[in-house]
Amino acid sequence: MSDACELIRRARPGEEVEITAMIRELAEFEKASHECAVTEKHMHTALFGDRPVAYAHLVEVDGQVAATAVWFLNFSTWDGVAGIYLEDLYVRPAFRRRGLARKLLSTLAAECVEHGYSRLTWAVLNWNVNAIALYDAVGGKPQTEWTTYRVSGAELDALAGETG
Repeated sequence: MSDACELIRRARPGEEVEITAMIRELAEFEKASHECAVTEKHMHTALFGDRPVAYAHLVEVDGQVAATAVWFLNFSTWDGVAGIYLEDLYVRPAFRRRGLARKLLSTLAAECVEHGYSRLTWAVLNWNVNAIALYDAVGGKPQTEWTTYRVSGAELDALAGETG
């Protein structure tokens, strides 16, 4: 495994095909593929459109796309600066246990340091013990005092309808 040639870099236009495929693979892994409606067009617009709202890094191993990290900037009012929110980190099964996830986290941490961002934040499913072990190992701290909420679908439409 140490003989493999690895390259971590920002995604480029056209690579939304691989990124979308990995997002779908992640949704399947998370037992939520029925909730995943993303298309290559969505990802192209989000990553490479006139006003990108997300960014992605890819890991290549011997020329094959092995992993991705999709992220966006958020803002801390308490720190007064931006941070990175890691939306998805996915390593394809054939490339796991090589340290690629840790290298992606390190790359995003370096992005934070380089740009003066104060945080790197992400969420993990409670049952994903392998990911939790990695996040603990890199010094991640679970934010147990916070509960994440989401409004989507019909509830989002109903809430938006209250503006009138």
